[in-house]
Amino acid sequence: MALIKLTTRIKNTPQICFDLSRSIDLHKISTAHTNESAVDGCTQGLINLNEFVTWEAVHFGIKQRLTTKITVFNFPSQFRDEQIKGIFKFMRHDHLFEEDGNETIMTDIFHFQSPLGFLGNVADKLVVTKYMTRLLAKRNETIKAFAENGEWKSVL
Repeated sequence: MALIKLTTRIKNTPQICFDLSRSIDLHKISTAHTNESAVDGCTQGLINLNEFVTWEAVHFGIKQRLTTKITVFNFPSQFRDEQIKGIFKFMRHDHLFEEDGNETIMTDIFHFQSPLGFLGNVADKLVVTKYMTRLLAKRNETIKAFAENGEWKSVL
C-alpha cells in the first residue's frame, strides 16, 4: 500500500479551508488539466457525510471513472473520502485541518493501492505515487489561492 502525506499552510480559517476541500466546483477547477467532471451523485456544491460523487477524468491518456463516498465528517477538523468504485484496488483520502494562529495547517493523507498485485506495486512505486502527489499538490495550490485571495466566495 502506498502513502502520500502533504501539508499546506493557508492564511484562512479551518472552516473555509474545510469547505473549499469538499467543494465539487473547486475540485473541477483544480483538475481542469485532466478534463475532470462530476458525472453522478453530488455534482456541484459541497459534498457531505454519506454522499458520493463519481468523477470522470483522463489520466495516463485513459478516460477513467472513480466513485468516492464521504465516510467521516467532523466539521471543521476532518473528513474522509473513500473509493467505492474505480481503478484503485484501495483508496482512502483523509483531509485534516488544524488552526495555527491566523493560518490553517491542511494535511492530506492519501492511502492507495493499484490493482494487479506485484505489477501494481511496482507501478505505484515508479509512477503512480509521483503522479498522485503532483495531482494533490496542484489541488492544494488551488485551495490555497482561493482561500487567500478571496476567490473562495465564488465557490462557497
